[in-house]
Amino acid sequence: MKVALAFNVKPESESFSQIVPPFQNPAEATQKKSVDTYAEWDTWETISAVKNALDEFNDVQMIEADENAFEKFRRSDVDIVFNIAEGMNGISREAQIPAMLDMLDIPYTGSDPLTLAICLDKSRTKEILSYYKIPNSPFQLIESLSQLKQNKLKFPLIVKPISEGSSKGIFSSSFVSNQKELNDEVERILNVYNQPALVEGFLPGKEFTVAILGNDDEARALPIVEINYSEFPEDIVPIYSYEAKWILDTKENPLNVFTCPAAVDKITEEKIKSTALKAFKVLNCKDWSRVDIRMDNKNEPNIIEINPLPGILPNPEENSCYPKAARTAGLNYNEMINKVLLAAARRYKLL
Repeated sequence: MKVALAFNVKPESESFSQIVPPFQNPAEATQKKSVDTYAEWDTWETISAVKNALDEFNDVQMIEADENAFEKFRRSDVDIVFNIAEGMNGISREAQIPAMLDMLDIPYTGSDPLTLAICLDKSRTKEILSYYKIPNSPFQLIESLSQLKQNKLKFPLIVKPISEGSSKGIFSSSFVSNQKELNDEVERILNVYNQPALVEGFLPGKEFTVAILGNDDEARALPIVEINYSEFPEDIVPIYSYEAKWILDTKENPLNVFTCPAAVDKITEEKIKSTALKAFKVLNCKDWSRVDIRMDNKNEPNIIEINPLPGILPNPEENSCYPKAARTAGLNYNEMINKVLLAAARRYKLL
């Protein structure tokens, strides 16, 4: 097939371990951009690895997801687009490329614009999950500091930007234990990210992530990845924060905190996978996604987040959960990428 690879690349000057000295107050790091502005975008290493995988069976062209992308797609004669583009601006950014492709009637991998926009809006996602009785932590959406006077959630709490991925906006300070810390964190989110803050009850149990591949009855959960927070340094809060993901956990010194398959009994494994698949289907995800789950105080799986554009770092020495689960399932990186393409091609009846 003729395949276009749609992508966003991190600026070459960006080095995450050098942006902020470890654990500097993120609100003080910059006035123009948050310290994690480009955390969602891919490096050339990842983009090249995806292209090389697609090159095995397809004729591949590269299209950067910038303001010129629409014309490039319009002039192309591709059969399908492999979409890993995170988009450029606003809460609809992940939906931008799929919306263009829908207008041009070009097939693409992954979820449609509506699903991508909803899943990036953590509050809307939780509202839909709650409607379908899929467990998730109690929450409140805060658009102004005055709303904090009506806080009815019990401490400890987690504070996040409403529409960011790749742990953007989530630091050790996001874990709050009292009203002052809550006020400070919400103020940081409102000012630095210029968007509402999501305040959630902290889930005290173990954390897992589930990679899902396929569609409809063929959608399957790959082996579960467990995050073992007991291995974190003592002064780091047990959440997979920006510090953990981009400063502590590096290619040179990876955190040894991931277990795949997760060390859980069969009943718990089925509960976790079933919850992840329900969320995947209720939100109308397509081809692939990664679902983050944490256990509550009754050891029941709760959805933390759904990632329809999962991170896919190619280097096995780096902690990237979707490729880690795929390798455990017996798929190498190239096979994983082409399985996603195959799922989309079947969905569009291109085969």
